[in-house]
Amino acid sequence: MYIIDQSPTSRIGDLEYGPGHVFPFGATLMFDGVNFSVFSKEATSCTLVLYHHGQKTPFQEIPFPDAFRIGNVYSMMVYGLNIETTEYGYRFDGPNDPKKGLRFDRSRVLLDPFARSISGRSVWGVEPDSTNPFQHRGQIIREDYDWRGDKPLEIPPSDLVIYEMHLRSFTQHPSSEVRHRGTFAGLTEKIPYLKALGVNCVELMPIFEFDEFENSREVNGRRLVNYWGYSTVGFLAPKAGYAASAPFGLESDELRHMIRTLHQNGIQVILDVVFNHTAEGGEGGPSISFKGIDNRTYYLLTPDGDYLNYSGCGNTMNCNNPVVRNMMLGCLIYWVSVFHVDGFRFDLASILSRDEKGVPMMNPPLLESIAGDEVLGKTMLIAEAWDAGGLYQVGKFPAYGRWSEWNGMYRDCLRRFIKGDAECLPEMILRIRGSDDLYGQRGPTASINYVTCHDGFTLYDLVSYNEKHNWDNGEGNRDGSDYNASWNCGAEGSTDDPEINALRMRQMKNMLTVLFTSRGIPMILSGDEFANTQYGNNNAYCQDNEISWLDWNQLETYRDMFDYVRRLIAFRKAHPVLRAESYDFSHNGTGYPELSFHGTRAWDLDEHSPGLSFAYMYAEDHARYCTDSDAFIYVAVNAYWKAQRYTLPILPEGFRWRLAFETSDVSNDLDVERPLEDQSGIVLGPRTTAVLIAGMSTF
Repeated sequence: MYIIDQSPTSRIGDLEYGPGHVFPFGATLMFDGVNFSVFSKEATSCTLVLYHHGQKTPFQEIPFPDAFRIGNVYSMMVYGLNIETTEYGYRFDGPNDPKKGLRFDRSRVLLDPFARSISGRSVWGVEPDSTNPFQHRGQIIREDYDWRGDKPLEIPPSDLVIYEMHLRSFTQHPSSEVRHRGTFAGLTEKIPYLKALGVNCVELMPIFEFDEFENSREVNGRRLVNYWGYSTVGFLAPKAGYAASAPFGLESDELRHMIRTLHQNGIQVILDVVFNHTAEGGEGGPSISFKGIDNRTYYLLTPDGDYLNYSGCGNTMNCNNPVVRNMMLGCLIYWVSVFHVDGFRFDLASILSRDEKGVPMMNPPLLESIAGDEVLGKTMLIAEAWDAGGLYQVGKFPAYGRWSEWNGMYRDCLRRFIKGDAECLPEMILRIRGSDDLYGQRGPTASINYVTCHDGFTLYDLVSYNEKHNWDNGEGNRDGSDYNASWNCGAEGSTDDPEINALRMRQMKNMLTVLFTSRGIPMILSGDEFANTQYGNNNAYCQDNEISWLDWNQLETYRDMFDYVRRLIAFRKAHPVLRAESYDFSHNGTGYPELSFHGTRAWDLDEHSPGLSFAYMYAEDHARYCTDSDAFIYVAVNAYWKAQRYTLPILPEGFRWRLAFETSDVSNDLDVERPLEDQSGIVLGPRTTAVLIAGMSTF
């Protein structure tokens, strides 16, 4: 709330109103009224439209007097509103000339782009009233949540283990056994599981308000929806349908409680933000807000007024326009300051580097502003460094010393190598090193390493399908990537063949073992830790059903897999050498290089030649990393289809090798590291990975 010295100057019906404050934009509850402020450069007039909750007809409309407009901002203070029952929008008048990019229509009521709560989709999946012309409405909320001392955690990026999830999918399946399935409250109930797994950061797919009924349709008896939410309606409002309490207007508090409880358990929150486009689509798309408020400011347009489409979704936001840039920066500051969010992953972030003609910029003002902002100074910034217009910036994203990137090159290389592509070995070495060829000036934490994410096959499907199976999406299996670098291990889909199933388990563990022993920040997809499947669908963007929902029964079926991932995460946390923030591989206090690569014979590897069997060793200097003693970690990777013997590096006096992990082990007895009987070497079976650890001998 703001305490102000202001009095109403006019009355309309039962309401009084007067001049407002230009900032902040949106509807803000003040001491004795509600301040409404909205921008439009080219409108000739603006009217505030007020509704009682759920009513089609407004109970009052208040035109902004000319005196209430300063520059290009309309602001007004309204007194006497019952904020619990009020919804609002705006009418903008002005020229309608689409060929010039002008799309004003006074007959249409529009959503406030700065609305902090949006009604219309308060309960997920409830069919909207198609006769209601004003579907998405702003609501007025109190910002009075008691954080009880909470703040963003600021975990060092090098220590992060990121767990990407879809908020609804995580708990919507009945087997999740939570009270409020598919909601912020449901995720809160599952925090003990996340803590047991060991992840310390959740990356949530879009939770900004979106319309699940966008492009909704029936296919084979199933209702398909906009399930993933990469089509934003409002950038400052939580998705109401993700809150059990949304019908009571408490979605913001429910989200805050979830974040506070995650923080209490040492888990950060990263939000997936979609600034590259909006839900308004192209020429035939709806006018929800931006199109009718100031189309030429907010979108990239051709000289004929058509929408440039670098997003693949019909429109592209004019990200480096000063007004749009300030809106986006303000949005991020709001989520960090008001919701205590720890970081952001930016969808198709390369679009954020394009100028008003769509041309990539060397020094994009938006990216520089985000990187240098005072409030965002400790906030994690992650770019998906490409877009649908062909711009690919992995390793070249304008980082300003702050940005990390989803490393798609890591993903592709690791998939291909474990599958059996010997040509990938030279690149595989670079990726394990932290991709110093890409991020040499930025350090390993610039690289978000991953094998799978929401977009594509799950880890289980990656080893179970040669081809995508997206027929249920109703697009003739044409959607989704045709390039997956997957291998079904001998049968397409589910099989009862024990040898194939055993190989699939090894392949999944092989990839995860390399992932968690690579320099950089590891990220896993939710459900991969217990072999979740989407039945070969690599683009489940529209599937609100068992294809997308995590089946928690799988946790017991694949308990061995879960335990393996849990132990890998704990192992990474226990050894800071795996999380180093520099590319210094020189000899350290152990007398060995901090990171070295080997063939099946120690110290004998041509790093520039193809191969399928290699190893790498970390030498952990206790003085540098403040550990109890020196340690050596040796990872042997055999992607070959025959067994291989590895001769091991000779250790200093008193050090002996112990087996920490072996992907072919199915005995579930590796919770305790086992000493190697033969200290000179180890034999790995076909397509198997092992991790050895050596410290001062205690046996």
